[in-house]
Amino acid sequence: MSALNVDLELVRKYNVPGPRYTSYPPATQFTDSLPVERIEESIRRNNESPRDLSLYFHIPFCESLCWFCGCTTIITLDHRRSGAYVERLGREMATMARRLHPERQVVQLHFGGGTPTFLPPDQIRRLGELIHRHFRLAEDVEAGVEVDPRRLTKDHLRALREIGFNRASMGVQDNNPVVQKAVHRIQPLELTRQAVEWMRELGFKSINIDLIYGLPHQTVDSFRQTLEEIIALQPDRYAVFSYAHVPWMKPAQKILENREHLPSAETKLQLLKLTIERLEAAGYRYIGMDHFAREDDELAVAQREGTLQRNFQGYSTRGGADIYAFGMSSISQTPDAYWQNHKELPAYEADVDAARLPYARGYILTEDDHIRRATIMQIMCNLRIDYAEMSRRLGVDFQEYFARELESLGDLEADGLIRRTAAGFEVTGTGRLLVRIIAMRFDAYLPKQVVRRHAMTI
Repeated sequence: MSALNVDLELVRKYNVPGPRYTSYPPATQFTDSLPVERIEESIRRNNESPRDLSLYFHIPFCESLCWFCGCTTIITLDHRRSGAYVERLGREMATMARRLHPERQVVQLHFGGGTPTFLPPDQIRRLGELIHRHFRLAEDVEAGVEVDPRRLTKDHLRALREIGFNRASMGVQDNNPVVQKAVHRIQPLELTRQAVEWMRELGFKSINIDLIYGLPHQTVDSFRQTLEEIIALQPDRYAVFSYAHVPWMKPAQKILENREHLPSAETKLQLLKLTIERLEAAGYRYIGMDHFAREDDELAVAQREGTLQRNFQGYSTRGGADIYAFGMSSISQTPDAYWQNHKELPAYEADVDAARLPYARGYILTEDDHIRRATIMQIMCNLRIDYAEMSRRLGVDFQEYFARELESLGDLEADGLIRRTAAGFEVTGTGRLLVRIIAMRFDAYLPKQVVRRHAMTI
């Protein structure tokens, strides 16, 4: 797929705030007025059968703040804090494990942050011990971890392999030293190369690299050099994000607001075109949104087979598993509910120490939510809608249920984002760039959103 046929005016037309649809309804709909008893009951129903599990652990600590970051973090140099945090994760797991069906199996495991490799190797091993104590991991578990090459040792990676991790993702963002200085993240290419070599030596079977376009001082030529340098490392996947400028949520981003240094809308589009064209030429498939994978990668295979899923960790091949998340700010997901832990460490600690779920807010899905979630995820992941297939799957007449929404797609069809077929419609190559715009037409909550609650779509 090529982005060359997308002109700047088209992108400007559709470059509006919108959700990333890692969930539906989006997290902006979660409420702190939903009683914990409703969540407890939802967990009880979810554990009436031994459904597959996906576990997420949020490790919030970082030694320094990257100014573009939108994550929930705690900036500290004191690694004793993470030791105490690991023990609390163990207590939180014990509290939740009592509620789980004893035959449930973990098919997916993820450490995110923050910086999971802020944990010293002995703390990584301790966390692994606690996870294996409370959960039963599948032999083919997909276990991924986010690592920071700037403070990574080989023993970090050995410890991760010992407790079962087989996939890793690392942030690079941009190799250009001027850009790195502007965003407060100095990471020479040699550190990234060394981390990749260590991972391959230790048997990690998949390596993902994160890049960001839209950062201060980026140019087409400078970003092209970053792409060439990273392509030479031959990672299995890429996540290439548009910088999400949300200073009303992340005040540190105000440091980056000098418009003389931020790329223009036209430059951002050129950076996106360059990325797609160069990665596709290097043999990677554009999955959609921000993700690229080798043609033989599980993500690419799942998309071709129509089984790709999306959740809070991004695109996934294990979408049928329920997500049980641990640590401050983490979000759990079952078919009927979402719930999020406290974002503030003292509140999280108090509930965990009292053997309570550290619950802060949540959401119980309605029947309409279920129908719209399945539709939006089908668009986001598998890039097509077959009316008859969706009618059978959802138990409704799809064309009748979404008559208003389908009628609204005329401008998207005229602009080449979708192509109508006898069976339904499919997302075009141009539409992949703006797939969130297509999904937004089926979002019942979007008209109610306050304008600045989401980042721009491009």
